[in-house]
Amino acid sequence: MKQLLQKVWLTRGWLACLLWPVAQIHGLAVRLRLALYRGGFLPSERFRVPVIVVGNVVAGGAGKTPLVMALVKHLQAQGWQVGVVSRGYGRIGHASLEVRPETPVHKSGDEPALIKRATGAPVFVASRRAEALRSLLAAYPATAIVVCDDGLQHYALQRDIEIAVFDDRGVGNGWLLPAGPLREPWPERRHQGLHLVLHTGQKPAFEGFTSSRQLADRAVAADGSQVALTALRGQPLVALAGIASPEVFFAMLRARGLTLEKTIPLPDHHDFKNGDLTGYAGQTVLCTEKDAVKLFHMPGLAQLHLLAVPLTFSPEPDFFAALDELLAPMLSSKLSQLPSTHGHQIT
Repeated sequence: MKQLLQKVWLTRGWLACLLWPVAQIHGLAVRLRLALYRGGFLPSERFRVPVIVVGNVVAGGAGKTPLVMALVKHLQAQGWQVGVVSRGYGRIGHASLEVRPETPVHKSGDEPALIKRATGAPVFVASRRAEALRSLLAAYPATAIVVCDDGLQHYALQRDIEIAVFDDRGVGNGWLLPAGPLREPWPERRHQGLHLVLHTGQKPAFEGFTSSRQLADRAVAADGSQVALTALRGQPLVALAGIASPEVFFAMLRARGLTLEKTIPLPDHHDFKNGDLTGYAGQTVLCTEKDAVKLFHMPGLAQLHLLAVPLTFSPEPDFFAALDELLAPMLSSKLSQLPSTHGHQIT
């Protein structure tokens, strides 16, 4: 059913037309909710540090988490202390939790675990992102900037900079859920506080910055050892991916000259079980970094040669220049000591 809906989204087909009235109601609800936050009828919390929210206007993954990691590394390279907050999709529990290297992935969520592993920044998760941010600042008061992984529609947390990420789907058929892929009206949403748009695909559907995505030259094993992708050429390989678009990962592997004897597409945030890979003993299995944060800690995988292939995500320099320009007045020595009253209010 999910695949059928995705196909319909692209063509405004008969099913989309049937669902159009529901989408119209959804649109009214979205607009009403935003109006209630604007008018102060629903509470929205502001914090003393600049908050950057990275999210999607379109349902499904588009490169949001890789962008969060790229942002954190960019800001860290400038000497800023950066923290990350997230809902921790798919995790067990609702309370605020700091994600540490030893935190089980089922308690943190796979994406927060990956962000922690890739950046070393403080990462906190909670059902309410404002609660996670409060815990982050209490534990790390020197934090200068906070990046929120997802949460573009979470207006209970005020933000200073909003970034929307799109892939080659663009806005699909342009209709709201469930008749289309949009979570919010577009292009209406673009003029309601959105600061930056980043396209991660090959064919941007409209104006915005772009980012290249390619596989790293080496795959990484659970013990940290590395294998050059070129050394894997000519071998029969198994590839799996529990991400929004598994076929994209498989295509990138093939483009590097690898022979995929079998591919295993899995749902995004797939909950791996111990028996999932028992049929591949003795084989080399390639996976994404997001899958690896779960698989590397699972027992019973010693009989596999499991390798994670990292993704190199590189937004164009002009994107970072635009971000730095937005952040500059917020990070001045004078304002950094005061409660943040600048930037995006829910308007």
